[in-house]
Amino acid sequence: MDRFLAMQAFIRVVDSGSFTAAAEALGMPKATLTRGVQELEAHLRTQLLNRTTRRVGVTPDGALYYERASRLLAELEEVEGSLTQQGRAPHGKLRVDMPGAIARLFVIPALPDFYARYPDIELELGAGDRPVDLVAERVDCVLRGGEILDPTLIARRVGEFELIPCASPGYLARYGMPSHPSELNEARFPMLRYFSARTGQAIPDVFKRGDERVEVLGHPRLAVNDGDAYMAAALADLGAFVGARFIVAPLLARGELVQLLPDWQLDPIPLHIAFPPNRHISTRLRVFVDWLVEVMRRVSV
Repeated sequence: MDRFLAMQAFIRVVDSGSFTAAAEALGMPKATLTRGVQELEAHLRTQLLNRTTRRVGVTPDGALYYERASRLLAELEEVEGSLTQQGRAPHGKLRVDMPGAIARLFVIPALPDFYARYPDIELELGAGDRPVDLVAERVDCVLRGGEILDPTLIARRVGEFELIPCASPGYLARYGMPSHPSELNEARFPMLRYFSARTGQAIPDVFKRGDERVEVLGHPRLAVNDGDAYMAAALADLGAFVGARFIVAPLLARGELVQLLPDWQLDPIPLHIAFPPNRHISTRLRVFVDWLVEVMRRVSV
């Protein structure tokens, strides 16, 4: 097997986690594909894959080779597409990750428009709050709230969301209504905290009114690192909290939550799309990012 085809075979094995699935996808006998990967390992003088009876895993050398080989093949695909398939719509697979609430409320409802424009792009959408290793998990881009602290990532700001302090009616019936943000630092007003799954740390909320500035960390009765759990705890009367307007607005309208301290403001949280600097910016990634920017700028978050 020539080296180019062996490289394709290796990449497909890593993507599928199986020699059998890779052979079916490439339309070749499994024995031929297996021999090609073995020849590639012999040529490189290193083991690329760990093989067991149950699964195929990538070695550290294999992960490095996969990252670079994937980029080379993607660049070749782009060059060939620009020369031989001009006018063809962007196509291929994209792996993206974003907070579950944004996916559920904004991105997924807008996806019919995306597929109407780009029917040949296949999306793998991770929706949740857990930290994602873009390189190790082969994720093309992520949408995240807050500042991007990893200096190795390229980030594009796409919007921001407003924060509102709230509590449930049941909480207010039991603990009363705070009249000043400093009271939320007192034990008599239990708080909910959202902590970063990446750092394990909770970030204080800073309330502002004119020249006044009050930092609130409070006495958390419960700390969580998942948006759905955060809201469930608030609705169960477990604590006052600070939530994103796009999530709490319907609950405020229905009376399930009550806004606290309406004459105080908190700084909005920026939204960024981020991707590794060494990730090949394919046409499909470029059009998805541009489309996602459109979606986030159309909605008021």
